[in-house]
Formats: sequence, structure tokens, C-alpha cells
Amino acid sequence: MFNTNTGEGDMGILDDAKDALKATGEKIGDAVEDAKERIEDKVDEAKADAKVKQAETERDATKAKNDYKEQLRD
Repeated sequence: MFNTNTGEGDMGILDDAKDALKATGEKIGDAVEDAKERIEDKVDEAKADAKVKQAETERDATKAKNDYKEQLRD
């Protein structure tokens, strides 16, 4: 009635399932790595923007100080 033989066909299905799980795991790993890289890129970008803003602030402060000194000389 029922085939209880675990022949080659069943092993093929198991191998296919194992291969599918492995491929899925690799895709998930790749997606996680990509997300990690994107986050690191955004962090680097934010750090660079902060450095630029700090430099601009220092430039503006120096200009204001020099302008004030110039006014005192007049």
C-alpha cells in the first residue's frame, strides 16, 4: 500500500532541501553584510559632515575674532 522504502528519490529530496537551506543561509548572510556596510558608510558620512561643520565653525569664529580686532584698530 504505502511505500516505506527510503530509496534514492527520498535522498534526492533531502539533498535538494539541504541545498536550498544552504543557499537561503548564504543569501541572508550576504544581506546582513550589505546592511552592515551601508550602516558603516552612513556613519563615515556623518563623521565627515561633522568634521566639515566643525571646520566651518572654527573658520567663522576666527573671522569674527579678526573682524573684531580690526574694528579695535580703527
